[in-house]
Amino acid sequence: MIHLPADTRKYLRTLLVLGRVSNLPTVWSNCLAGWLLSDGGSVGGLLVLCIAATSLYVGGMYLNDAFDVEFDRLNRKERPIPSGAISVGDVWGYGLSWLALGLVLMCFYSTASLTLAVCLVLSILLYDAIHKAVAISPVIMAACRFFLLLMAASVGRDGVTGLSIWAAFALAFYIVGLSYVARSESNRGPVRYWPCLCLLMPIFLAWLVNEGSYKRQAIFMAALLLAWILRCLSHTFVSAEKNIPRTVSGLLAGIVLVDLLACTGESVAWAFVFVLLFASALIFQRYIPAT
Repeated sequence: MIHLPADTRKYLRTLLVLGRVSNLPTVWSNCLAGWLLSDGGSVGGLLVLCIAATSLYVGGMYLNDAFDVEFDRLNRKERPIPSGAISVGDVWGYGLSWLALGLVLMCFYSTASLTLAVCLVLSILLYDAIHKAVAISPVIMAACRFFLLLMAASVGRDGVTGLSIWAAFALAFYIVGLSYVARSESNRGPVRYWPCLCLLMPIFLAWLVNEGSYKRQAIFMAALLLAWILRCLSHTFVSAEKNIPRTVSGLLAGIVLVDLLACTGESVAWAFVFVLLFASALIFQRYIPAT
């Protein structure tokens, strides 16, 4: 077993916290869902896609802290930069490097894939730059996941299909609801019920597009997703002590269930992969904060 010096272990943990790596299973889940909705293809191509998406996600998370440094110095002194664990210059360097790596990897795919990757990066940068200043930041965050799923679909055999576009819209609505709850945490304002209805859009879409035996499967998975959403929201709206971070962390892991619902009708083996990703997200959250 390799024993790293304490300072090295602390620095590595800082990098993991900055990248919010506990959410990476949801990124891989988005890649898998988009790829499956486009009739799959090369597993090797899927793996490279996941590496590229990981790079783009981690880069975006690093730059999120770089842009938020002044806010964090006033309100979240425990974050890596204001706590002195890492310099803001290093975070800028790491963040931009991760984004560049992700774009380079997407160059191995089609022009459409690279174009969608550029749209994703622009959405990431826009969100990081202005999310504290504008009320529509949940919509910008939703655009990031929207383009991520479409980027994944563009890598599959069929490219971006109508179903993958609808699935991306349903995922985007879910992210709007999730991001609204997360935004209320940092703003310390009241949490209203109505934006949380956006979380139900994947269930509504699954009801519309599935028929016959697929609808029966979709009803089961929709019930599972609904139960998870209600469980997560209960920590904010029902519990005696409001716990927004626990709600947000749970809803983030629930992204995998949204993807599973979108892929109704796929093989049991792929469904098992989604279950593993969901479990991984929950386990990772025990060690690295999701927000």
